[in-house]
Amino acid sequence: MKQYRDAGIDTMSQKERRPRDWTIRDRLSALITTGAMDEKEKARWCRENGLHSHHLVGWKKEIESNQGDGAAEHRLQSKHLRDENRQLKKELRRKEKALAETSALLVLKKKAHLIWGDSEED
Repeated sequence: MKQYRDAGIDTMSQKERRPRDWTIRDRLSALITTGAMDEKEKARWCRENGLHSHHLVGWKKEIESNQGDGAAEHRLQSKHLRDENRQLKKELRRKEKALAETSALLVLKKKAHLIWGDSEED
C-alpha cells in the first residue's frame, strides 16, 4: 500500500467490479470462458476476476431459467402495464356509470314530458 501511495496510485478510488455489476453479456462470456476449465483453473480465473465459483453457478442457473437482467426489466414493465390497465378500467367504469345515469335522467325527463306535457313555467 505504501509503495502504491508513494507512486501516486490511489487504491481506494479504484472501484473493483462487484459480481452484481456484471452485465448479462459479461456473465455469459465468463460462463463460456470457464466452461471447459477444471476446478483449479476455474478457481484461479475467479480469483483474478474478483468472483467466487458460486457466482458462476448462480449466473448459469439464471441464464438457463431465463431470469437474467432482461427478465427483471420485463417484470417491472409488466407490473407498470398491469397498474395502468387497472387504472384505465376503473376510469372506464366510472364514466360508464355517469353515462348510464345521464341517459336514465334523459329518458325520465322525456317520459315526464309526455305524461304531463309542457309546463307553463318553461
